[in-house]
Amino acid sequence: MRYFMHLAYNGTPYHGWQIQPNAPTVQHTLEEALSIFCNEKINIVGCGRTDTGVHATNFYAHFDTQQQFDENQLTHILYKVNAFAGENIAVYRIFPVADDFHARFSATARTYQYHVATQKMPFRQEFVYRIFFDLDVEKMNAAAEILYQYEDFTSFSKLHTQTATNNCNVMYAHWDEIDNELIFTIKANRFLRNMVRAITGTLIDVGRGKITLDDFRNIIESRNRCNAGTSLPAKALFLTEVEYGDTKL
Repeated sequence: MRYFMHLAYNGTPYHGWQIQPNAPTVQHTLEEALSIFCNEKINIVGCGRTDTGVHATNFYAHFDTQQQFDENQLTHILYKVNAFAGENIAVYRIFPVADDFHARFSATARTYQYHVATQKMPFRQEFVYRIFFDLDVEKMNAAAEILYQYEDFTSFSKLHTQTATNNCNVMYAHWDEIDNELIFTIKANRFLRNMVRAITGTLIDVGRGKITLDDFRNIIESRNRCNAGTSLPAKALFLTEVEYGDTKL
């Protein structure tokens, strides 16, 4: 049987989603909990691999088991896993899916948001990137639209990764001003390691007037990470949505 999990997590205390040697991760925490309460070794596959310190308000994962649980048993496991996982992980649902439905490979789109604070925010300081300068948001959105014209995002990828290709299909990229925050939302079929934070940092360079729209385009076409802007801190980045085509979870 294959089961899906819908969850969210505060990534601050974790070294990302994926299991790392001698470091706490979300995947390891959940695998340990499920292995205990399912009474067998459980391996979990996530819909993505968020980096150290990155958060997720919507995340999906699946696991396989030889057992078939009824609704009451799943409710009991859900309760136990949440108690074991602690305050920084919330598992909302555990539910059966088809054997070939895959948390990662069946996903058709993912959406991230990056939060930038334009003034002091004492109750959100752990989840925003504070700036001390003005930005031209209109110009930043003009640059964001340039992303639609390209597929190869090597310039915004962490170096020496094991991906077969650096091609991505960006479906949406836009800055919004909400209260005292600037929120950058980007949606694509897949993301490279460090891609969102590198794009966001480069777009902020556009907004500050450090680079032009033509410069931004040239950075993409150069396929050289050294030409792009600084990768911004992980604490302000959230995975907010994962889509599975016409399938509603």
